[in-house]
Amino acid sequence: MNIKILTPETVVFDGEVDSVLLPGKNGDFQIMKDHAAIVSSLVNGKVKLFTSTVAEPYAKFFNKEHDKNSVYSFEVKSGVIEFNHNKGIVLCER
Repeated sequence: MNIKILTPETVVFDGEVDSVLLPGKNGDFQIMKDHAAIVSSLVNGKVKLFTSTVAEPYAKFFNKEHDKNSVYSFEVKSGVIEFNHNKGIVLCER
């Protein structure tokens, strides 16, 4: 599935992932391939991408989780996600 993460300043990520874990108002929630369409607000926390690697122009924005080989995190203050047909767009502030 494809995920794009955008801030007002730049494109933080655009690529294929296995799943994404997001900080929602009622707690973290995970979106995987073939998830139902969803629009949700995000709160302060970490967006975690489950993927084998983060490509070069985007790697500088992410921290590799210390105990996981394929989890990369990005801090957000707030935002929104729209996910449909295995494509997701995260608009956020950091």
